[in-house]
Amino acid sequence: MNALPVIVGALCVMAISYRYYSAFIAARVLALDDSRPVPSQTMYDGHNYYPTNKWVLFGHHFAAISGAGPLVGPVLAAQFGFLPGLLWLVIGVCIGGAVHDFMILAASVRRRGKSLAEIARTEISPLSGVVAGVAILFIVVIALAGLGLVVVNALAESPWGTFTVGFTIPLALLMGLYMYRFRKGRIGEGTVIGIVGLFVAVVVGGRVAESSWAESFTFSKHTITLLMAAYGFIASVLPVWMLLCPRDYLSSYLKIGTIAFLIFGVILVHPQLNMPALTPFVAGGGPVIPGKLYPFVFITIACGAISGFHALISSGTTPKMLSKESDARVIGYGAMLMEGVVGVVALIAASSLFPGDYFAINTKVDTPEQKAAYVRMVESHAGGDFDLQPREIDQLQAESGEKNLRGRTGGAPTLALGIAKIFNAIPGMTGLMKYWYHFAIMFEALFILTTIDTGTRVGRFLVGEFAGRFYKKFEEPTWLPGSLITTALVVAGWAAFIWSGSISTIWPMFGVANQLLAAVALCVATTVIINSGKARYAWTTLLPLAFVGTTTLVAGWMSIKDIFLPLTRNPKTATQGYVDTTLTAILMAAAVVILFDSVRRWTGARRKPELTGQPVATEQPLPQSAG
Repeated sequence: MNALPVIVGALCVMAISYRYYSAFIAARVLALDDSRPVPSQTMYDGHNYYPTNKWVLFGHHFAAISGAGPLVGPVLAAQFGFLPGLLWLVIGVCIGGAVHDFMILAASVRRRGKSLAEIARTEISPLSGVVAGVAILFIVVIALAGLGLVVVNALAESPWGTFTVGFTIPLALLMGLYMYRFRKGRIGEGTVIGIVGLFVAVVVGGRVAESSWAESFTFSKHTITLLMAAYGFIASVLPVWMLLCPRDYLSSYLKIGTIAFLIFGVILVHPQLNMPALTPFVAGGGPVIPGKLYPFVFITIACGAISGFHALISSGTTPKMLSKESDARVIGYGAMLMEGVVGVVALIAASSLFPGDYFAINTKVDTPEQKAAYVRMVESHAGGDFDLQPREIDQLQAESGEKNLRGRTGGAPTLALGIAKIFNAIPGMTGLMKYWYHFAIMFEALFILTTIDTGTRVGRFLVGEFAGRFYKKFEEPTWLPGSLITTALVVAGWAAFIWSGSISTIWPMFGVANQLLAAVALCVATTVIINSGKARYAWTTLLPLAFVGTTTLVAGWMSIKDIFLPLTRNPKTATQGYVDTTLTAILMAAAVVILFDSVRRWTGARRKPELTGQPVATEQPLPQSAG
């Protein structure tokens, strides 16, 4: 099938969804009102609460939510064929993910920028608040480990990527000081400096990789993990305007610019989707994802369609920087649609590879047993539309300058090859495969790394809120000792998972945890709608909740039974198997408790539950819409 109608159709559906469905939610469900004060004004501290330009904040928010999920998930899900992932991405993002992000952002803005757990406590019950708090802490650590592992795999032994990504840190510091101190308010000038600097970093990075300096920027996976942990710690403690916001804003230009250019390339080149619409692996037994299409495609594409991790950003850094309520529409709903576009483009890039080449890259061949299993798989699927005999792998390997592409699991190399293949086919770009491939690897790493800094900061807020119940000072985000302690705990947690895990063990647990968090967030959003006296609109969140909740609970049970428990039978992986099983079971139990507690709240008295703590944390009455 040709990719042109796929990308054009997806873009049209998302544009219509933003124009009409998000407008309906903004006007009828939320009744956004710019005359209402927002936390960045009422709680301004110049550190975490800071009114931010809409487009700068859009860049920060998009960079923060767009991690490994919309890039790696669709690539791995291509094992089932291009059609299941495509449908889930387009339909899921319009009626699920974008609504999820928009609702939680608006709810947090009207509650002093409080976290999802705190909103659950005040809107559902104290029990749900405690359970959600514990579950979210686990989920943050697991999610950051899943996202960070892809960065580690992409940057390890890659001096080009390491130099370019590293260069963006001092560049972002310069941008932050320029826009907020030296030339306050000159966003345009700071943007020009950032874009030029980023272009220089990409070009110089290629030169560094081919020079004697390459060794100085070539690090092992463990070293990259330590460097990333140090960066996450520093970025979480510094004021948002100094590093976090300008770096994410800068990264968003590379992200959106590359995706826009890739869309242009797909439209111009209109490559064939060589992966069939459905493969024999829909019934299970695939080398990338061992489970069946249902439910595993819905947790493999953990972002791009709907992502619970976004609820942490929408109730973390972003609501503290929103300048007015109406900005929530373009930032909450619009940024999620942009991530859906990223997922569709990633799926097209992966599906443009021939099936034999795709599975040669994504099948482990480290041991004699794995090599024998791969040979059997190829022999059993020869000929027809699903021929697993490699066709271009040797040519792609030579043109990309890589020593060996076979068995490079994890999704990142596959996506980089797909992107490079499309760019290389653009008239005038032929013969630059090597540069396109390494640029794509760098792009993926930078794309994902921006989620680590914001995610760590959100985790720090969550730990501080929880610890504040025992020692009040922890609730103050500007208290330096508390910031250092809570950040260190979060960083140590996700770094430990990356140090000992692999993509095959962390990603399924990340998918389950992420989608269970989405179900929790949708429970909270539904309760917010009902408590505000607009129960007639509760279907906007109940529909995605019903699907995501049931599907993910099934996926969690199957992951425990078929993936995690078998690890316990091998002495080398027993500890990891027990940890993965225990955490997944805890998260499933927490989601069920919150779901039943929410149903009890929905079916009980319609009056808002009595709130504990300071009354100023509650929401002001929602203005009633005309409808």
